Amino acid sequence: MKRLSILIYVITALNLQSIASVTITGSTKEVITENPAQSTGLDKVFVVYNTDGCSATYTSSTSSTVKWYRFSNLGGGYAQEVTGIIHNGNEWTLPRLEGDMGYIIEEGSSHHYVWVVNYAAHRMRADAITPSPEQECDMSALIFNGTAPRINYYTINGRQMELGRDIEIAYKTLTYSESTGSFVQEDVVRQFNSLESTIHVPAPYCDTAFELSGDRFLKAWGEEIVLSSPTLKATAVNAVTSAQQEQRVSSNEKKPENESGLGGSAPATVDFNASVTDAAVFTEWQFSRDPEFNDISLRFNELDVTYTFRDEGEIYVRFVCANDQGTCEYSSEAYTVQIGRSSLECPNAFSPGASEGVNDEWKVSYQSIIDFDCHVFNRWGKELARLTDPSQGWDGKVGGKVVPAGVYFYVITATGADGKKYKLSGDINVINYR
Repeated sequence: MKRLSILIYVITALNLQSIASVTITGSTKEVITENPAQSTGLDKVFVVYNTDGCSATYTSSTSSTVKWYRFSNLGGGYAQEVTGIIHNGNEWTLPRLEGDMGYIIEEGSSHHYVWVVNYAAHRMRADAITPSPEQECDMSALIFNGTAPRINYYTINGRQMELGRDIEIAYKTLTYSESTGSFVQEDVVRQFNSLESTIHVPAPYCDTAFELSGDRFLKAWGEEIVLSSPTLKATAVNAVTSAQQEQRVSSNEKKPENESGLGGSAPATVDFNASVTDAAVFTEWQFSRDPEFNDISLRFNELDVTYTFRDEGEIYVRFVCANDQGTCEYSSEAYTVQIGRSSLECPNAFSPGASEGVNDEWKVSYQSIIDFDCHVFNRWGKELARLTDPSQGWDGKVGGKVVPAGVYFYVITATGADGKKYKLSGDINVINYR
């Protein structure tokens, strides 16, 4: 055995025209040439349909003597010189090419490194692909009846590398579309370098068959394998949810200083929406005062729910769904709706008609008031206005005309989201606007 001095990182800079002068003859199919990573120290990897009866010829570019060496998974440092090389002019032929073997071609001070894969020793064979009776919620298991083992080659340092087969498994699933606001069908393709008896792919969200095709070498040789499985009934479930609060435009309603997210001043109306995948038969929106949902106060089975929050405090809302067997389920993140404490304050003066939009309407200042009843009287007890919503105001008019300047009176009964009862009365000073 002759130990060679391996100059990996220098020698890999050899010009590729010299490597292109290595030809393999005797194969019934086209030899596939791979360009491995520079770090392997190899210039080429040749994939031969069947190396039986094949030979390899190197055409030299100088008058130097050419020697062939072969090496196994131990690396080029343990290469052995190959005898029986046939020399004819500038051609140096290895008459019996061995597969799954590395070769070093020495021409003077130059060295070329290649690996030869005998595909016949790793041939992909496939009889059937079938969904496993046992399916998980996140991954689907497929039973592969066939063989498609790893195709390994070795660097000049003896490091094992894998040559990918690019076997494809195609199937359908559902993906959420922002434009339609629903789940739509999508084609999925997963690639594998090799296959074992059980194959795992992300679980589909719709009924689908699986199509196996490959590998890329057989495809290149016109012998691609294509198999279809029986249809798998979807069991995995998924959902996309949203919550949107209906906004009120009310200049006299107070907003909590730390308001963020949902809630704020009651009554707060929120639209909850969910879109689910095909297998989701059981669906439910759950409301709870407990962030762990150990005690659920409200349940709604509809996908879309509109709810008005009227009680002070934090309420947690989540969406859950499950398949018909209850074996797979989905639970959304909880939405937190925070309703603030109530408050109600009444101004004692305004100037209707003085300047449009500036203190020309009498309105209370409020937060989280869920029931409201206000009456405005003149000094003789005649009712001039009645307000049933705290966002409403009195414009100081009766019969379309602004009332005379002077003192008027209000009486208010109201209820807050925190249960607080309000009974307020007082003066309203209408200031002369002229």
